[in-house]
Amino acid sequence: MSVQQPTFNPRRLRKTVLDMAYAGSTVHIGCAFSIIDLLAVLYRDHLRYPGNNPIAVDRDYFVLSKGHGVMAQYACMRELGWLPEEAFSGYFADGSELKGLSDSRVRGLEVTSGSLGHGFSVGVGMAFGAQLRGTNQKTYVLVGDGEINEGPIWEGALCAAHHRMKNLMLIVDENGLQAMGETKDVLELGSIQAKFESFGFVGASVDGHNEHDIDLAIRKLWATPSDRPKVLIARTIKGKGVPFMENNNIWHYTRLNAETYAKAVAAVTRGTDL
Repeated sequence: MSVQQPTFNPRRLRKTVLDMAYAGSTVHIGCAFSIIDLLAVLYRDHLRYPGNNPIAVDRDYFVLSKGHGVMAQYACMRELGWLPEEAFSGYFADGSELKGLSDSRVRGLEVTSGSLGHGFSVGVGMAFGAQLRGTNQKTYVLVGDGEINEGPIWEGALCAAHHRMKNLMLIVDENGLQAMGETKDVLELGSIQAKFESFGFVGASVDGHNEHDIDLAIRKLWATPSDRPKVLIARTIKGKGVPFMENNNIWHYTRLNAETYAKAVAAVTRGTDL
């Protein structure tokens, strides 16, 4: 596949997700849409892959702990030319390499995740390893707000702060929803930023769909002189980009049909030339 310089246009990334979900008659569209703008900024402006090699020894690490949002990451990997086109048109077909959850056997995916809460601990280990080796590698871990109900998140946070992992940034996708309902009803979280700051993180919050503000927040967190790990709370909308999906939790598990696919594609491509 010949690749032009990737721009990570969020509208095009959302179109790729819709194409995959429709081709594979699969779910988890809403949770992929809430993180697309975050991933666009990370892959465009922050993650380093020397030689565009997803397994370069000195690469930065990106761990998608909320592995059910993996179609958003696949869309970015398509922009980079890491995956063949048939992987998208044949998503979920017999023999498909790409799964509905992050799978470390796919080049470019650092972890097998979807068993929520564990990806962050793996990311902490990656950051600690880089710290011990004295490299300048950065580790980013993206979790969902519902995911931080899990105890291993807080064990990982304590470990990261104790070992002064200044090379680690946790990004929390705070869309207010999880599989079984609103996060405030399932388990009240209060101020997520304040919680992580109490665990020893340097924190910031941002509109998770404003690319300029996301980029600026990430740069400011890395620029802080503190030797503590960082946390960025990204306020997002589940299903962002398609009005009938936004904040509608049925799109966690609902499949597209011909009508909803056409309407969703029209919404994400309206007024653009993709």
